[in-house]
Amino acid sequence: MTVTAEHASELNQGAKSLGLSLSQAQQDKLLAYLALLIKWNKAYNLTAVRDPDEMVSRHLLDSLSVVKHVQQVGDNLLDVGSGGGMPGIPLAIIYPQRKVTLLDSNGKKTRFLTQVKLELGLDNVDVIHKRVEEYVPKQPFTGIISRAFSALDNFTNWTRHLGDQHTQWLAMKGIHPDDELQVVAEDFQLTHCHVLQVPGCQGQRHLLILQHSHKE
Repeated sequence: MTVTAEHASELNQGAKSLGLSLSQAQQDKLLAYLALLIKWNKAYNLTAVRDPDEMVSRHLLDSLSVVKHVQQVGDNLLDVGSGGGMPGIPLAIIYPQRKVTLLDSNGKKTRFLTQVKLELGLDNVDVIHKRVEEYVPKQPFTGIISRAFSALDNFTNWTRHLGDQHTQWLAMKGIHPDDELQVVAEDFQLTHCHVLQVPGCQGQRHLLILQHSHKE
């Protein structure tokens, strides 16, 4: 199955309901990314969502639902456990002036991400094939985001060396993870919790933003 006019319409309408005005170039790149995801998913098992008709809402619009919150986190963003590239690839398309690093330990997935970078001409994207604990960036990231990567305590502990006291950690979650928040290390503070409305998606979606106080 390929990308259809219905997919394009769903993306366009969904983006508008999120308050986003996509340029034609951005829409074309998002749909080209969707086409690559559909094509490679058959062999590489990039996502559990098999039905291309669900991918616009479950992947593209879900990723775009955090755009206005990412706007506040600076120009150097890390998508940790990027997998098939959500939310990093859509965010890189929306913010071509910002550097977006996609980190994953799975070689098949980073090969796919590299192909997406090349085919879509995403010069602002870096793809890193490494375990998160082993990755040492040249400078701290201004924002570290994850989508379905791990529990909050693991997400913050495994990535604490990748940020500083100015970094914002953004965790995309389903239902509000009260139990996970109870066990987050004391030097991480929840600063915001946003309820996300994702067009076409059932169920709750939340974005939790944390900062590290660097207590010694």
